Amino acid sequence: MAHVVVLGAGLGGTIMAYELREELGRAHDISLVNNGSIYSFVPSNPWVAVGWRTKKSVEVDLEPVCRRRGIKLRPEGAKRLHADKKQLELNDGSSLDYDYLVIATGPELAFDEIEGFGPEANTQSVCHIDHAVKAKSAFDKLVANPGPVIVGAVQGASCFGPAYEFAFILEKALRDAKVRDKVPMTFVTSEPYIGHLGLDGVGDTKGMLESELRDHHIKWICNSKVSKFEGGKLHVQEMAEDGNVKKEHELPFDYTMMLPAFRGVPAVRDIEGLTNPRGFIIVDKHQRNPKFPEIFSIGVCIAIPPVGPTPVPVGVPKTGFMIESMVTATTRNISRLLKGMQPDAEATWNAVCLADMGDDGIAFIAQPQIPPRNVNWSSTGKWVHAAKIGFEKYFLRKVRTGVSEPFYEKMALQALGLGKLKDIKISEPAE
Repeated sequence: MAHVVVLGAGLGGTIMAYELREELGRAHDISLVNNGSIYSFVPSNPWVAVGWRTKKSVEVDLEPVCRRRGIKLRPEGAKRLHADKKQLELNDGSSLDYDYLVIATGPELAFDEIEGFGPEANTQSVCHIDHAVKAKSAFDKLVANPGPVIVGAVQGASCFGPAYEFAFILEKALRDAKVRDKVPMTFVTSEPYIGHLGLDGVGDTKGMLESELRDHHIKWICNSKVSKFEGGKLHVQEMAEDGNVKKEHELPFDYTMMLPAFRGVPAVRDIEGLTNPRGFIIVDKHQRNPKFPEIFSIGVCIAIPPVGPTPVPVGVPKTGFMIESMVTATTRNISRLLKGMQPDAEATWNAVCLADMGDDGIAFIAQPQIPPRNVNWSSTGKWVHAAKIGFEKYFLRKVRTGVSEPFYEKMALQALGLGKLKDIKISEPAE
């Protein structure tokens, strides 16, 4: 009997544990290590930040479902990985030995790399549910005393979709509160152009997002390198194509939400051969680390190089379809190893995304995610907003019931077969 440990119970790690249990049956032990027992659906955080959702409505207690599925939940969280010993040290001083480890921690948020940045300083965040709850209090103050707003993503950021989502969601919430006319909004991003998304664009995301920003009276600044946040002012350098400073901006704000750069979490960072200089996990085409072949990794915490040079550093996002594909490939590869065979499954690394914009949205498909592509498609419409709500309900139910039906794969096949996503039918998970 082997012991497979999954480190991290986010979008990827939770489903990783479920898929492993389905594939391996009860013949092997599975442990899920997390800081606490609560799963939180991160894509709903922008809605929480404007009061469209509560914290409770987007959380799931994993203890009952893990117990029912025969997965041992360890809510102590990880202090340090000892890869050479195949051992995970937990925060309570205990440790777990493993035969195979899947690292699915997600990132550490690098707010400290910019002065005055983050929810403990001068800005808001939607990266964590507690940040979103705090952002809701700041939103209420903004409605009571309207003033300038800045939304965007700083240098080194890789997850640009939520920045665009939140800009439009916040704009809609301000309209609903009848104060939008008193709130000038600016989108500040490290992307070389609007709609780059860390992917060099998908379909006409540049044209569509520029048009949406204009229609919603949101100004923008690209190639932005933030110097600091202080006293209600954002200090930012707009860089030219040659990397020199094109213009200095000092933007006033009463409310700011900008996405940070990511790095690997302390528990796995700075392990030679396991991580790159930013602490992201190095994996091969089978999601397996070359130096420590018993370690696999999925999701935002893996190392992927950028699509190309840009005047200001931008990273590559790891979207839901890509993560789902990594989970399925890793499950098969661990199963094969336990049967004495070699890994053969590779993740597709395609991008399928639904981005909510308050009352409509943008959907895109990039296959593969990094250009050049076989499929390069994007579209807008109110149906995307409805689809995102449906996805939230579906995914939370999936987490509560402990199944791992591949949502994104079905969505992509439907889109490619019909040329649209709005007719997609995803079955409800069985109890």
